Amino acid sequence: MDLSAVSEELAELEGQINDLFRALSNGFQKLEKIKDASRQSRQLEELTDKMRDCKSLIKDFDREVKSLEGGNDASTNRMLNDRRQSMVKELNSYVALKKKYSSNLASNNKRVDLFDGPAEDHMEENVLLASNMTNQELVNKGNSMMDDTDQAIERGKKIVLETINVGTDTSAALKAQTDQMSRVVNELDSIHFSLKKASKLVKEIGRQVATDKCIMAFLFLIVIGVIAIIIVKIVNPNNKDIRDIPGLAPPAMNRRLLWNHY
Repeated sequence: MDLSAVSEELAELEGQINDLFRALSNGFQKLEKIKDASRQSRQLEELTDKMRDCKSLIKDFDREVKSLEGGNDASTNRMLNDRRQSMVKELNSYVALKKKYSSNLASNNKRVDLFDGPAEDHMEENVLLASNMTNQELVNKGNSMMDDTDQAIERGKKIVLETINVGTDTSAALKAQTDQMSRVVNELDSIHFSLKKASKLVKEIGRQVATDKCIMAFLFLIVIGVIAIIIVKIVNPNNKDIRDIPGLAPPAMNRRLLWNHY
């Protein structure tokens, strides 16, 4: 199945991975024909870089497959997972080849070191020098070597003590930072509690303000109603539908009638 039908990015990644696999195959075939150890080492380094790039591309392929799982059917997801597993297996085969050639190269280098002539010449030179020295010279040489060893031990002790001191200072600094962080956390908890308390208080004040506004509006309506009744009573005093308001003076006509009566 052509991956371009599923995703253009998956198809592009597969093409790049296949190109690297071909390059790895040709590189290992070329490595078998190389006899020089230094050239083999350089070739292995180049192949290792290609395998690293291939591993990164396979990871990108895996991430893209997982991102498309929800939109694909089961057969497509199974096919994509099989492709990914096949890539991983092929890469692992090249990794195994690389380990094989690396171990062979390392063993060859050790064999060369074992049969290297200059080391033997150096040992023989030391033996010849020792044979030409007198007993007193040998004793002096041994004492000198012991003094050098003692000095090296003393230097090692100083380094250990300095390391311990540095570790102690670091531990104290970490403890101080930990205490400081604990204080910061406690202060943050106090601030959070204060904010919660302030928020609750603001809500209570808001409810009280809303209640006061309702009361003021109700009182305002009552005052408006009383004023309206007074105006209607003054304008139309003969209106019997409206009772006299206690404390309000009688209408002007009644006052005139009372005056005439007297």
